[in-house]
Amino acid sequence: MASILILYSTTDGHTIKICNRLKQVIEELGHRVSVQAIADSHEFDLNAFDKIVVGASIRYGKHQRQVHDFVDSHLMLLESKANAFFTVNIVARKANKNRPQTNPYLQKFLRQTAWRPNELAVFAGKLDYPRYGFFDRQMIRLIMLITHGPTDPQAVVEFTDWTSVDDFARRVSAMSLPASA
Repeated sequence: MASILILYSTTDGHTIKICNRLKQVIEELGHRVSVQAIADSHEFDLNAFDKIVVGASIRYGKHQRQVHDFVDSHLMLLESKANAFFTVNIVARKANKNRPQTNPYLQKFLRQTAWRPNELAVFAGKLDYPRYGFFDRQMIRLIMLITHGPTDPQAVVEFTDWTSVDDFARRVSAMSLPASA
C-alpha cells in the first residue's frame, strides 16, 4: 500500500472533482490518498508520500503560475518519487487534442519545465457559462465560437471522459516506487 498525494490547481473547481474521482478509484485499489491544493503544499510534509500527482486546469491557454512555481521549487523531490501530472482543459474535448502527445497545453507545460513525470494525462473539463463572470463568459464564448464549441450563455457541459480518469487512477496506483522507497 502506497501513500499518494494528489495536488491540484483549479480555476472553477472541476479539477477538484477529477482529483476526488482519482482518490476514490486509487483508494479502492488499497492505497492511502490525500487531496490538497498546491497553494497549501507548504503546510504538510511532502516527503511523507510515496507518490505525488499534480493536476492543473487551464484558463486562457495557461496553467496557473503556482503550478510552475511548485514544480520548479520541488523538482528534485518530485523526481525522487513515483510521480504524475495531468491537465484539465476544454480543448481536450476534441479527439485530436485529448492525449498527452497531442494536447497543446500539456506539450507547452513540458517545454517550460525540466520535470518529466512518470505518467501523464489530459482530461477535458467542464464548461459552465452561468458560473462565470461577465468578462470570462464573453471571452470563453468567443473562444468557443472560434473553435466550434457551445456558445449558449446558459450552457453547462461536462466534457470529461470519466473512463479515462479511472484508467489514469489505475496507472497511478500501479506506478513503481523508486528503489530507495
